[in-house]
Amino acid sequence: MTQFPRTFSHIGLSVPDVEAAVKFYADVMGFYVLMPPSVVTEDDSAIGQMCTDVFGPNWKKLSIAHLSTGDGIGIELFEFNDNFAPDENFAFRRHGTFHFAIQDPNPEALVEKIVAAGGKQRMPIREYFPGEKPYRMVYVEDPFGNIFELYSHSYELTYSAGSYA
Repeated sequence: MTQFPRTFSHIGLSVPDVEAAVKFYADVMGFYVLMPPSVVTEDDSAIGQMCTDVFGPNWKKLSIAHLSTGDGIGIELFEFNDNFAPDENFAFRRHGTFHFAIQDPNPEALVEKIVAAGGKQRMPIREYFPGEKPYRMVYVEDPFGNIFELYSHSYELTYSAGSYA
């Protein structure tokens, strides 16, 4: 059996306000809105049953929206009933996903837009190969506490050199 790399479909983000998150990801990040916020309730509908399969019983209701990046990667936004911010928002030592990355040729300008919209810049913009290649990166945070990274160049170009040294 031949192995091949799979493609990435989407990522799901939990946010405290799905309407505000759609506005941020559409207006600031430039993502396309595929499905505006919709309410899903715990019931016998197909989507209701799927959510119960994933979240277990008594999740009651949620709001969900679907967006897409320019290269077709989905961003699924969830606002759960009784949502809350964790005590330690950036639990990087905990197993599981702690960030995703977005590519933009001008991370400096995008960071300014993110911060102006209520997000945070978590570090200075850094070069991967100072003086050799113009590859830059920075960690940021959306206004809802989700951490992501901005890359100036593709993941493949950035890491094809084989090491950080």
